[in-house]
Amino acid sequence: MSPFHRIAVWYNKLADFNVESLFSRKRHAIPPRTVFVHQPLPADYYDQKQRIKKEHLYTTNQVITSKYTVVTFVPRNLLEQFRRIANVFFLAIAIMQFFSIFSTVSPGLVILPLIVVIGITGIKDGYEDIKRHQSDRAVNYSLTRVLAGEEWVNTNPMEPKTKTFMKGFVPRFRRKKGASTKRSKGTSGEVEMLAGGAPPEGIPVDPQYEDFSGREYDDADVAQPPPQSEEHHHGLLTGEGGILHRHHSDSRPHWRLTTWENIQVGDFVKIMDNEAIPADVMICATSEEENVAFVETKSLDGETNLKSRSAVPQLTHFRYAAECANPRNDFRVDCDRPDTNLYKLNAALVLGEDDKYPIDIQNMLLRGTVLRNTGWVIGVVLFTGQDTKIVMNSGNTPSKRSKVERQMNPQVFINLTILAIMGMVLGIVDAVLEQRNFDRNAPWEFMATQDDDNPHINGLITFIFALITFQNIVPISLYISIEGVRTVQALFIYFDREMYYEKTDQPTLARSWNLSDDLGQIEYIFSDKTGTLTQNAMVFQECSIGGKAYRGDPEPENESEEEVTKVEGMDMSVEHLTKVSSGPDSASSSRPSSGGNGSDPVSSVDKLAVADPKEATGVKLSEGVLRRFRDSELKKDIEEASGENAGNSAHARNLNGFWQTLALCHTVLTSVDPETGAIEYKAQSPDEAALVQAAADVGFIFRGRDRDILSLSTPFSEAIEQYELLNVLEFNSTRKRMSVVIRKIGDDDKRIFLLTKGADNVIFERLMPGGEELKKTTEQHLAEFASEGLRTLTLAFRVVPDEEYSQWAQRYAEASVALDEREERVFAVSGELEHDLRLLGATAIEDRLQDGVPDTIADLKLAGIKIWVLTGDKLETAIAIGHSTNLIGREDNIIIIRGGDDPNSRPIYSQMLGAVEEFFPESNILKDERIHENMQTTSNPHGQYPLQRVNTGVTDIVGRDNGERPGGTVLVIDGAALEYALSDEQHKHLLLRLATQCEAVICCRVSPLQKALIVKLVKDGLGSMTLAIGDGANDVSMIQAADVGVGISGEEGLQAVNSSDYAIAQFRFLKRLLLVHGHWSYSRNGNMIVNFFYKVIVNIGVLWWFQIYCAWSSQYVFEYTYVLFWNSFFTVAPVIVMGLFDRPVDDHVLMALPELYRHSREGEYFTMKLFLIYMFDGLYQATVVFFLLLYTYFTSTSRSDGYAVYIYEFSTTMAVAAVMIATLYNGIQTHTWTSWVFWALGVEIALIWIYTAAYDAIKPSWFTTPVYGNNHYLFTSAYFWLGILLVIPIALLPRLAAKAYKFLLFPSDVDRVRYLHKLDPNRDFTRDQKNGGLDDLMRQPSRPRTRQSFVGNRTDMSTGTQSVSHGFDFSMEENGVALRRLQSNLSERQMERQPTKRRRMASSLMPHFSLPRSIRRKKPPMSPLRDEVDPEDDEGHAPAPPPSSQ
Repeated sequence: MSPFHRIAVWYNKLADFNVESLFSRKRHAIPPRTVFVHQPLPADYYDQKQRIKKEHLYTTNQVITSKYTVVTFVPRNLLEQFRRIANVFFLAIAIMQFFSIFSTVSPGLVILPLIVVIGITGIKDGYEDIKRHQSDRAVNYSLTRVLAGEEWVNTNPMEPKTKTFMKGFVPRFRRKKGASTKRSKGTSGEVEMLAGGAPPEGIPVDPQYEDFSGREYDDADVAQPPPQSEEHHHGLLTGEGGILHRHHSDSRPHWRLTTWENIQVGDFVKIMDNEAIPADVMICATSEEENVAFVETKSLDGETNLKSRSAVPQLTHFRYAAECANPRNDFRVDCDRPDTNLYKLNAALVLGEDDKYPIDIQNMLLRGTVLRNTGWVIGVVLFTGQDTKIVMNSGNTPSKRSKVERQMNPQVFINLTILAIMGMVLGIVDAVLEQRNFDRNAPWEFMATQDDDNPHINGLITFIFALITFQNIVPISLYISIEGVRTVQALFIYFDREMYYEKTDQPTLARSWNLSDDLGQIEYIFSDKTGTLTQNAMVFQECSIGGKAYRGDPEPENESEEEVTKVEGMDMSVEHLTKVSSGPDSASSSRPSSGGNGSDPVSSVDKLAVADPKEATGVKLSEGVLRRFRDSELKKDIEEASGENAGNSAHARNLNGFWQTLALCHTVLTSVDPETGAIEYKAQSPDEAALVQAAADVGFIFRGRDRDILSLSTPFSEAIEQYELLNVLEFNSTRKRMSVVIRKIGDDDKRIFLLTKGADNVIFERLMPGGEELKKTTEQHLAEFASEGLRTLTLAFRVVPDEEYSQWAQRYAEASVALDEREERVFAVSGELEHDLRLLGATAIEDRLQDGVPDTIADLKLAGIKIWVLTGDKLETAIAIGHSTNLIGREDNIIIIRGGDDPNSRPIYSQMLGAVEEFFPESNILKDERIHENMQTTSNPHGQYPLQRVNTGVTDIVGRDNGERPGGTVLVIDGAALEYALSDEQHKHLLLRLATQCEAVICCRVSPLQKALIVKLVKDGLGSMTLAIGDGANDVSMIQAADVGVGISGEEGLQAVNSSDYAIAQFRFLKRLLLVHGHWSYSRNGNMIVNFFYKVIVNIGVLWWFQIYCAWSSQYVFEYTYVLFWNSFFTVAPVIVMGLFDRPVDDHVLMALPELYRHSREGEYFTMKLFLIYMFDGLYQATVVFFLLLYTYFTSTSRSDGYAVYIYEFSTTMAVAAVMIATLYNGIQTHTWTSWVFWALGVEIALIWIYTAAYDAIKPSWFTTPVYGNNHYLFTSAYFWLGILLVIPIALLPRLAAKAYKFLLFPSDVDRVRYLHKLDPNRDFTRDQKNGGLDDLMRQPSRPRTRQSFVGNRTDMSTGTQSVSHGFDFSMEENGVALRRLQSNLSERQMERQPTKRRRMASSLMPHFSLPRSIRRKKPPMSPLRDEVDPEDDEGHAPAPPPSSQ
């Protein structure tokens, strides 16, 4: 290994040193745990001294995201700052000058700049961390209810809490008199806590918590204790038995408000509706009759749809505090060790000795989720703090350094090397000269002829003196200037009105001030989907019923959507309702009360006395639905169809069947809004809510479900119709459909109906023969819907004979309880009933994106940034969003890599190899030795897993030109596949090589930890600059792992913002943040730094050349104040103004031509080459200044009286010339001359002249200076004036010539744009972008594309299936508890979207760019499947013709 390689390895290790590793607590392997309830700890939990063993101590529920504590702040912050080589050098120089032999000025004055730099940086870091502490404090001091009472003792041992930087905080929840009980935007205390990251649901706002001790009794015979007096309020909070203490004096079992950080493993907790879950809790009982709870998990997986969770059946009697505290109700829970998998948990409930019952993730409420639509939940805490899944998926707060700062270290190292060489040269030469001339009585040896004098020691002292003399080669003022400039750049971002979101009154906020230049170098963006790219809000746009399309009325421009629609034409009297309703009230009819002071824990308070949805007089607009569906033609048709003479018409039956299917085939919950008395739908996904809402908008109002009874009011019936729900045939990715089996009750018609909705190709192949005209028309409508980027769904029904159903129901029941292959058997039996369907029509729903998302992504792609979407959604949902956001183009090819336990699918490594061979055969990836080692043979790289076609249960349409289409390639990979792809270095290497060949990557079903691992894979594997953007707690680890983290303060709280470096309100602001502020900041900072090094070299170069004439004794040629003030006064203003106000191109041009970002992204503004060029410029100009003026003066002065020994006259000429040259050079290097630039240049030039004149005029009676009277000879000397006029143009001419040569013969894109803007300040550059961008600003407009539906192909590498799918959308969780519960009467619901593939948005103005043919081309597949393809698919669609070339 060569010495240079060893030095490089050593330097890389030093540069990669991780300060966090010294201060983070390393946790040992966590063993499986057992949680004991009313049981003593086993004897083996204790050591010989009867102390609890460490492995059985559980971590506290205290979560700390801050970096520093009161103990670690100083050492950790100093270590972080002294990672800068320059700081180490400054410290060493300051220490040396404390010794009298090396002292030049006061040692305290020497070290003062270093103290200022470290102090300012430390204050900034401390301020940022105080904000994190405030956020932690707000979260840890949120309140929840914990079981208390003398009978209750929790025996599970816990670790002690950690002391943090902040003092203890006592929350005061008492409001001022007259304050509103509702949360308002102007409530300063809550806003402060929310801004700190506290969950809104963790901040008590109910008046019942204001003035009492926090006790809550749920016994039927115990009244709530009266409120305490205001004088005792503080004592009740903090004193003995107060909220913040766990010593309870009341003997009766009750619930006591306790802070989150005091919750322990094994505690019983009671969580109310709309409250956040404080830890990972096992559900014992809920307020619902069937012990079901609904949670919002968007902080975990980014999905806003509700998830259902069920209680452990054996513990459902724990409904009161007394039951929970009863020692006879003892049990234990055996748990596996904590892990990061959000969708898996293995535990067992042990009752008695051997009775074990399984517990899985469906019985858990995870920390970070929020309880919704459930009155209360009682549960046992199993995991706390660092062991909870959300915290394990989050990383520690990193110490980020900008790329420019990292690049500065080797440049500083080069300068230090130059300094060391200069010092060694001076030391060696001085020692030689002293040794040679010691006996010659040289003049400089006066008083140095002592016997103990040693020339070698003197040489060493000269070496150290040289380090002090030339120390400015690493200017400390540079670091002060960078900190100041970055701070102002953060303010520019904050005050940019173009990135201000008026709706929420939120500007863009720079939370980390030292990363502004990184924004200009981003190569990869990793984005969350829900809440980041999409609003997660739906609009029912169009539908096709019985072959007739209803397009909906145009949306009014200035008309606000009414919140509640009144029900018309329906008798809502109580007498009428009693005729049509029977049985108990629906359990889901109204939202349970969050209070706990009643005798019945399930009771609720209904302000309007409307508790039953069947009594409601209106329908409220559902959450996640933006507007109602209105169609005047549809309304007219329904009115005609519901008339007396139209009841039996074909279209009337289609209308009735279509909307009844939408209103009944779902798992939506109903409640009554107590404020308006209107029905409110609680859907598990916004698109499902949009379907039911649309049915209600046209008069088919779903009025809730009472156990297995569905209630529906329609325009075709005056009475409320009721249906018995017999079965629910659940959705999965193979079935791609959902069905319900119902029977109408209270009517002579006892027929059984099968209602189905699903993907069009799945439904069409199950239709009964005939009706070809209707099928063809509906297919045409589906194609039109898909071409508009809408999600489509097809509806059908069937009348099932009683005999067939009874036989089928028996088989279905047997399959449902089978122990072996239950899912496969249920799937097979379900399909037996879904045949001979009658087509009803199709729906089209729009998933609203955030404003400007498609254009923003298109522009970022034009800027050369690769975008990866990392989402927890299913594969189809992710692909659909990819199309609508322009991430996937209309003509792109899609590679799908899926994991799973399907025996027919290939291993992940084989899928990736197959994708490389099929789509990128000329990329040389297969020649990589690390990849060839994993290939069994050359001809069959997949080994025993050949490419095969697998029957997936859907109609597969093989694209004849898949892989040959003119578009690029997009990789889609799911979380199960990523588990293998990220498991070892071989998989990682192949995944990275494959992904970098693709234009975009979509990762679906990924966990928060996988998001961080993907970011690190690209960041470390490619060394690329990465940016991660998200809005939820599930994005925190990804945001922290990226070089730059951006948080969106949206629907999912402020967790992402609190962990981010930049906070924005809308995704579209990211474009300006990168293309304008990032580009500007990087070019400004890079230009400022190299100009700083340049002007330092000018100064050092003049000092260096003087050493030839002072016997290499490290003496100053300038008077010392000129050296002292060189960086701090004489030359600092131009570079500061350059860092603040310079801009290579105006902002509107950067926004119009995103391709200009390439110069910034590729790092052209700050490179080692640029650094060396500026160093050479400085050295050349220093040479010109010194030698031209040296030989201009015959002696060191212009005096003619013989006293020619005064050095400061000609050196002052050098100083003035050098300052003017450096100032003008900085001006030449400034792109845009504003008034600030003129001011800075004028001030510096004036300052050097004024200082010289004033300093030379100071009389010795004031204080002694070595230059008094110098101006008498200096300003009257022709040498001075002619020398300056001669030196300045000679010094600057090469740089001017080089800039002119480059601009005239080799202009860059920036040069051309600036020149065009100069010629025509009003030029519209957006027109140039439309006409082809920067390749040729005069290019003619491309021929517009014809409107067509999306026909891009995709290849599923797990099965080898190549397919094109029509748009379809469906929401239901595979194998979910929701559907199983509907079938088994357990009230479990869980839905997820399965959206359509959508075409590129037609509104995009960006042209389409495709990869070179050499990259896109693939080898012709050898599979015989091509020969089996029919010219038309089973739906009558011919393969789309290839698009015309542009």
